[in-house]
Amino acid sequence: MYRTNTCGELNESNIGQKVILAGWIQTIRDKGFLTWIDLRDRYGITQLVFDEQRTDKNLIDKAKKLGREFVIQASGTVIERSSKNPNLPTGAIEILVEELSILNPSLVPPFTIEDETDGGEELRMKYRYLDIRRNPVKEKLIFRSKVAQLVRNYLSQEGFIEVETPVLIKSTPEGARDFVVPSRMNPGQFYALPQSPQTFKQLLMVGGLDKYFQLVKCFRDEDLRADRQPEFTQIDCEMSFVEQEDILRTFEGLTKHLLKELKNLSFDKFPRMTYAEAMKKYGNDKPDIRFGMEFIEFNEELQNSGFKVFDDAELVVGINVEKCAVYTRKQLDELTDWVKRPQIGASGLVYIRYNEDGSIKSSVDKFYSEEKLKVVIQKANAQPGDLILILSGQAHKVRPQLSALRMELAERLGLRDPEVYAPLWIVDFPLLEWDEEENRYVAMHHPFTSPKPEDISLLDTHPGEVRANAYDLVLNGNEIGGGSVRIYNKELQGKMLSLLGFSQEEAEAQFGFLMNAFKFGAPPHGGIAFGFDRFVAILGGQEVIRDYIAFPKNNSGRDVMIDAPSYIHEQQLEELNLKITKE
Repeated sequence: MYRTNTCGELNESNIGQKVILAGWIQTIRDKGFLTWIDLRDRYGITQLVFDEQRTDKNLIDKAKKLGREFVIQASGTVIERSSKNPNLPTGAIEILVEELSILNPSLVPPFTIEDETDGGEELRMKYRYLDIRRNPVKEKLIFRSKVAQLVRNYLSQEGFIEVETPVLIKSTPEGARDFVVPSRMNPGQFYALPQSPQTFKQLLMVGGLDKYFQLVKCFRDEDLRADRQPEFTQIDCEMSFVEQEDILRTFEGLTKHLLKELKNLSFDKFPRMTYAEAMKKYGNDKPDIRFGMEFIEFNEELQNSGFKVFDDAELVVGINVEKCAVYTRKQLDELTDWVKRPQIGASGLVYIRYNEDGSIKSSVDKFYSEEKLKVVIQKANAQPGDLILILSGQAHKVRPQLSALRMELAERLGLRDPEVYAPLWIVDFPLLEWDEEENRYVAMHHPFTSPKPEDISLLDTHPGEVRANAYDLVLNGNEIGGGSVRIYNKELQGKMLSLLGFSQEEAEAQFGFLMNAFKFGAPPHGGIAFGFDRFVAILGGQEVIRDYIAFPKNNSGRDVMIDAPSYIHEQQLEELNLKITKE
């Protein structure tokens, strides 16, 4: 056998035992008459010792020729360590080596395989198989596995059946761009990789499986960022004969279970907030409620006073930043420059300092009396030492601008503690939103989302006012899950597709298989999908998902390790009836 024990399990109770270990060399320390090697595997580190007085000279010479990351096998006796390391589970013992085999030598690695490495991100992604040897990455992947097992166990105990759905499917026009796959056997035709198993899980409900789930790979060809990858994993779920309340209760239960098992945190009923309330209070539909800084509207207090920036604005809105009146003019100018960046797009930033001594200093002093500014301070419920920051403009632009500022200040002030968890349901989303470029309504979620029963009559008269039977689960300012009660009636589904601009022929071509299924007794159903990578990262105390994925892509969607995507051979193009016309 290659080993009798792992490198993380031996302790003082094993002293005197003969053992065989195998692993990678972490470090070598040569003191002349003594040589120590730290041997590492997935489970930990054990120190090997070569002692001039007790070890064969040839073995010592062999040990001195080893290098970092060599794969070796060592046999010997467990002895007590004279200088114990309390920071290691194996720190009380070491192995007096009696036999040594080199299983595989190693080149000098391009970066140090340590918790704190000298390798940059791109270099580590190129040699990802080496990066995985580092504890921070290895532990994240082990954590991911643990979360997956907890999810599977919980849903299985709740009666859900795990079913795999196809990866080669049909391209549909809704949502992000599809990744497409040419079909050799059907020239000129293409499969698409699924952005989600949406229609398949609905068909499973028509098939009578009642409760379905899977941890499923999904694919979207969209611009990347820290919490987005072109291929990602969802916890995808669907249930039959349920209303919205049944779904929220089930998956609130799953989330509570994970927070209890992984973080030992207990929660009562998760708070709920309507989409309209979230946009009004926080400027986005996934608010971080671990801290305050709710929006305060100042149209009544600050308009019609001769300050044109406010007078011409649709919305004048601000936040109260506690204990930040000490911000210097330089700091305030820097914040102003920050909100004026193209990514944010604000035209400027107005401040009102409510100083500790009760005095007031504002960037718009010449337009407003102290009495008027006191009214603003009172409405903001500001205390001496607080700072009020105000933006103005068109409501649909200024709310996300102020939301971005709120989140940036929270980061700077240390208000987003990763060990504090604040779950929140957002409900009553609009069913539709108007796309000004295409001059038509588009589905806010997807075209299979059911409207609120009491709003169905508005589909013919005021479709923009119809609320969806949809919900998102937000955790610490991140949407971790979203879903809806589905349309299961053929006529209502046809009306929805018509509102979205599909002709009857287009609807039949794209979704005829689903519409036909609804003719055969489709049950009321609904579901939810969690972004598994993002959920795992947040449970792990981070928001960047890359390290929780074994082999991630970079921001250009490239796998720099295997150099993908790449060109394919001319012969393959011919087999697929494809021709590259432009590189």
